[in-house]
This record gives sequence, structure tokens and C-alpha cells, in this order.
Amino acid sequence: MPYIAIKAYPKDEETKKKLVNKFNEAILEIWGCPQEAISISIEEVAPEKWEDTVVKTEIEPKADKMMILSGEKKF
Repeated sequence: MPYIAIKAYPKDEETKKKLVNKFNEAILEIWGCPQEAISISIEEVAPEKWEDTVVKTEIEPKADKMMILSGEKKF
């Protein structure tokens, strides 16, 4: 705990590492869990598959759990 799964358009390795490091730092600082409890993955999705692969299967069914949706804060 926690497990963070990031789904995004493809990016270069350096960009992905920077993002994961920022998430990791924030989790350590704010969530207060130990490093060994953190798991983070990046799953790249091609832009032409985004709607079917992510929006319809991941975002829409979990709309009530979204903290930010399409750039809008839901809290």
C-alpha cells in the first residue's frame, strides 16, 4: 500500500522516471508510508486506443472515485 498505476500516452524513459520519482516523493511525504510499501507502474497506451482502453474501461466506471476528472478537481 499504496499502489499507483499510471496510464498515459507513450513518453521517453527519462520523463517516466521523473514522474515516478515525484509521485514516490509525494507519497513518502504526504501519505507517510515506508518506501518498501510503495508500488508504481506506468502503462503506456497509444492515443488511438485511449478512449476504448482507458476512458471506457477505467475512467467512466470509476467516475465517482475520480479526484480530478478531465482537469477538474472533484473535491
